[in-house]
Amino acid sequence: MTHYAGLDVSVKETAICIVDETGKICQEMKVPSHPEDLVRVLSDPAWTFERIGLEAGPLSQWLFSGLAEAGLPVICIETRHTKAFLEAQPNKSDRIDARGIAQMMRVNLFRPVHVKTLTSQKRRALLTARKLLQDKAIAIQNDIRGLLRNFGLKVGMVGAVKFEHRIREITEGMPDLAEIVEPLLDARRKLRENFAALHRKLLAIVRDNEVCRRLTTIPGVGPVVALAYTATIDIPARFRNSEAVGPILGLTPVLHESGERRRIGRIFCCGDGMMRTLLYEAAQTLLTRATKWSWLRAWAMNVARRRGRQKAIVALARRLAVIMHRMWRDGTEFRWTRQDIIPRAA
Repeated sequence: MTHYAGLDVSVKETAICIVDETGKICQEMKVPSHPEDLVRVLSDPAWTFERIGLEAGPLSQWLFSGLAEAGLPVICIETRHTKAFLEAQPNKSDRIDARGIAQMMRVNLFRPVHVKTLTSQKRRALLTARKLLQDKAIAIQNDIRGLLRNFGLKVGMVGAVKFEHRIREITEGMPDLAEIVEPLLDARRKLRENFAALHRKLLAIVRDNEVCRRLTTIPGVGPVVALAYTATIDIPARFRNSEAVGPILGLTPVLHESGERRRIGRIFCCGDGMMRTLLYEAAQTLLTRATKWSWLRAWAMNVARRRGRQKAIVALARRLAVIMHRMWRDGTEFRWTRQDIIPRAA
């Protein structure tokens, strides 16, 4: 008899529900959230699993890898789709959620999620840590400005390099205040040093990666955007075509249609928020700062004249995602003019 399992994962324990092909609950239990404990339970010869459902979450990549290496038919399922299915239950608990996921596996009513490779996960961790250090350094810098403003000391327009010198300059006549600000400057300096170290590591990865180097030939796309894109997409062949990248990153508009009413709203804003922000910044750079002419910039400027600048930037960000995927799959360089673009085969 075929069996199906649903796993509801929490930080300490994972609720497991095993059902048969008729939907009857065969066993329920809780085990520690560790791949070895899950494999020990699910590898019992009494079970013949067709599918094992695991909801996407903070521990899902680690647990998925451990179960997959053990040869179990584990599937990572989409969180929003699972939430909509489980909300039909009047009560909520870990045991009830595990039951619901097991039934989703049984009736094949789920949406699978791609689990990234270990290399992409490490690159994503690098990008996240780099961004965190950058945000904390900027936050301390802004806090110092606000702290000194209470005493009538205005920092003014100053770059990040000369910021520390400027703070010491304006607090020179107030030694007690300078003593308070000095630990904040030390913390900011340490954050900036660690940020610079991670940024150098990022540049080294991009320099040694042929795909990232090729993506940086696109105007507006730098090393950070290129590395983030490869870490987010992970395997380009998992998309049926390049146009499918836009919806995955939440860069397509929401459609609400009912009867004769049809309204197109804002973009979905689902998927990877960091990648969406970086693509928006790259599009903004291409539209406002790029000096070399290209057909892509001309297209975006035409959209801006017809629909406005903000919509043009979003549309350009979506098109950048599509172009980067196509360049990655085809191994081609960026085409600066329309004449250089090779028509797609019919």
